[in-house]
Order: sequence, then C-alpha cells, then structure tokens
Amino acid sequence: MPDVPHLRFPEFSGEWEEHTLSEYLEFKNGLNPDAKRIGSGLPFISVMDILSEGVINYDNIRGKVNATEKEIECFGVKDGDLLFQRSSETLEDVGRANVYMDNRTAIYGGFVIRGRKIGNYVPLFFKYLLATPLARKRTCRMGAGAQHFNIGQEGLSKISLYFPSIEEQRKIAEFLSLIDERIATQNKIIDKLQSLINGIAQNVARNNKPNIRLSECLECSSSTLQESDVCENGTYPVYGANGIVGYIDNYNTEKEAVYIIKDGSGVGTVSYVTGKCSATGTLNTLQAKEGYSLQYLYYMLKVFNFEPYKTGMAIPHIYFKDYGKAKIFCTSYTEQLKYVGLLSAIDNKLSAEQSILTDLSLQKQYLLRQMFI
Repeated sequence: MPDVPHLRFPEFSGEWEEHTLSEYLEFKNGLNPDAKRIGSGLPFISVMDILSEGVINYDNIRGKVNATEKEIECFGVKDGDLLFQRSSETLEDVGRANVYMDNRTAIYGGFVIRGRKIGNYVPLFFKYLLATPLARKRTCRMGAGAQHFNIGQEGLSKISLYFPSIEEQRKIAEFLSLIDERIATQNKIIDKLQSLINGIAQNVARNNKPNIRLSECLECSSSTLQESDVCENGTYPVYGANGIVGYIDNYNTEKEAVYIIKDGSGVGTVSYVTGKCSATGTLNTLQAKEGYSLQYLYYMLKVFNFEPYKTGMAIPHIYFKDYGKAKIFCTSYTEQLKYVGLLSAIDNKLSAEQSILTDLSLQKQYLLRQMFI
C-alpha cells in the first residue's frame, strides 16, 4: 500500500506514518444510568449524536442525564475526544465515530465508547479519517456478533491507520469542513422548501371546511408484487417503502399514481410518481376519480393525519376502508390546478436542490477516498 494519498496539497511531501488508534486514544465504555435519571441534567451523548452530520458540541446533544461528581469524572468528555458507536444492527455501521469539540462537560452513554485524547492530533481530521474507506473496512473487521454487531475497546485499540503531519492534518480538516458547511447550508435550503410546501398545504387544509370523503375522490388498489420478484435491471421501475427497489419488464401504473405505505414504520407516507411503473405489496396505489387532480390530493395527503386510522401494535397498518371515510377540503378542479401549479413549482425547486446535495455528498466521498490512504 502506498504511504501517500493520491490527492494532496502541493506544499506537503513525505510519507504518512501508520499508527494504531491506541497511540492516540485511551478507550472507555460509557455510563448506563437508570431511566429515572434521564431527561434532565447534563447533555448525554448517544449513538444518534454520533451519527449526526456535524461534530458533537454541548448545545446539539439530544439527551440529558443527572450524573454524580464521580460519574462526571469517569464518563465526562473533553474537547477533542472521539466517540464510537459500540453496537449496530448492521456490520457496516459498527464503530461509526464522531468528535466532541467543546470545552463544556458532557456525559456519554453505555452504547458509546469514548476515545480520550492522549496523543497529538487535529480532532476534526481524526473524524474525517475514521470515515474513510480504509478506516471503515478495518473497523468493520473488528466487529463481531449475530443479530447485533459489536466492537470493543480492544478491537478499536488494534485498528491501524495512516497519519500525516499536524500541519497537513489541519489543512485537510479545514478544507473538508468547508464542504461540510456547504452541505449543512444545502440541508437548510431543502428543509425550508419542504416546510414551505407543507405549510401551504396545511394552510389550505386548516382554513377550509372538509367537504368530501377521500373514498369519493380516490380509488385504491393493492399489489402482490414482492421485492424478491424484481431485478436489478429491467424496463420499468418498481417502488417500495424506500423508493425504487428494482425493475421489471411490465407495469401496473401507466401515467401517474400516489403510492402510500400501508404498514410498517413509515405507514401513511405518500409519494407521487409519473410514468410507467409498479409498486410492491407494502404500498397501496391511489388514483384520482374524474374531476379531481391526483397531484392536488397528493399534497393534501402529505399533511393528512393518519394517526386515528392506524391499527396493530407491533406493526402499524392503515386501511383505505378506514381512512377513506375521512373528509378533506377539495375546491373546484380549476382551483385545484392552481394550487398544483404553485406547489409543484416549489417541488421542482426542491428536487433541484436535493440533486445539488447529492452531488456535494458524492464530492465529499470522493475526497475521503483520494485525500487519505
């Protein structure tokens, strides 16, 4: 393996040095408090904080915990400490890492391993280094388990990676942080556009009296198609709960449809599709009856409250025979098209901004492959 990256700032030369994580970090498992102590007190770092996009700081930690002085001493985090995910349902996610960058004390939880800074490194560089393909490969290799994959202090200690000089670490971290800032800005743009679409739709729904049942303006059909029936290549896309899951050479939707998740964690989520395509059995297909705009109904369903119509404990379900009885506001067909014109224009802008976000994320992944060993 070469000891220099493929892409490098011109002012730097010389080989990167291979070191184990134990030369830079001292590892310790986190605090496991009882439920009564959670909810108030000091910020309490969990796996969700590790998986968030930016670095971890005192103000963006989601949870809180009441901790004793001794626990603060044992399980507190300091500026520059690394936090690792101990357990994951998939091997690909075990050992994911983030860095704490704040001078104020926070506590970390039992599903987290702290890497206390004992060596000389640039904390933000270390965060990026641990996200590189080589780092992820070597971390996953240390994971073990059946239903859940785990990594321990010993496994993390043995991982070896390549490090440049402090000056080069700092330059790489500063450069990649600019891309992260741009990604964060792009996410805010997307969030605002999504809020605008939902806000307009909610305004229409709340400020007008419901006047028609969903079953009077929509028809519902189901599919027996399973994900195992689809192929990686084919003529027409097949949609599942999380988007396109594959392709087949026939279709059951020809022009447009609203697909709605009928069971599972995303129950009630709707998507609007056009063109020839199909849906798996986890979705219902909704079509507009004559005199109604399907796209208008889609925007109304995006803000529709499905909670009263959910059944089942472990796996929630919704049935058209139940929520089809609910009323929504439906204006004249001409007015429906006016709303659609406005909302679809914002939706098109949203799609363009989401494409930019995808490009930025791909650019970052490329740099993580090229600027590190």
